[in-house]
Amino acid sequence: MTMTDIPATGDGRNSDAPITIVIAGLPVAKARPRATRRGLVYTPAHIRKYEAHGRLAAQIAMDGRPPITVPVRAEITVDLPVPTSWSAKRQAAALRGEIKPTGRPDTDNYAKAALDAVSAIVVTDDRLVVELFAIKRYATAPGLTITIAALPAVAAVPVRR
Repeated sequence: MTMTDIPATGDGRNSDAPITIVIAGLPVAKARPRATRRGLVYTPAHIRKYEAHGRLAAQIAMDGRPPITVPVRAEITVDLPVPTSWSAKRQAAALRGEIKPTGRPDTDNYAKAALDAVSAIVVTDDRLVVELFAIKRYATAPGLTITIAALPAVAAVPVRR
């Protein structure tokens, strides 16, 4: 499929063009749900706040477009700050990509928080993400970038038994 094969919306915006959402600030990974002594399960406040920030960024990026309803590919880049306690030589190596952030939290937990934040805004449901590429790296400015592109496929209808 070429760019000329993709239909455009009436207002000049391409409805099938990839959407890029940038969530500025220190990325927050999805943590396990917490439970109270009475058995109520909840998501910690700092995660709810981060996902709300991500939803706002997604709404701005969508600019009034409807959510994508077909299978999609998501590319997530997690930019983490270089520890200030490191030497200048080690910080420079980290920014060049020679040192990777292998510590916690895990990359998949960042991806979970990002996809939960954009679900129902960019895609109708995060189950439509059938291809996922995520990278965690050091950068000068912390943030999380999600690029979502529709795939030339139709969603399969689940078989009910």
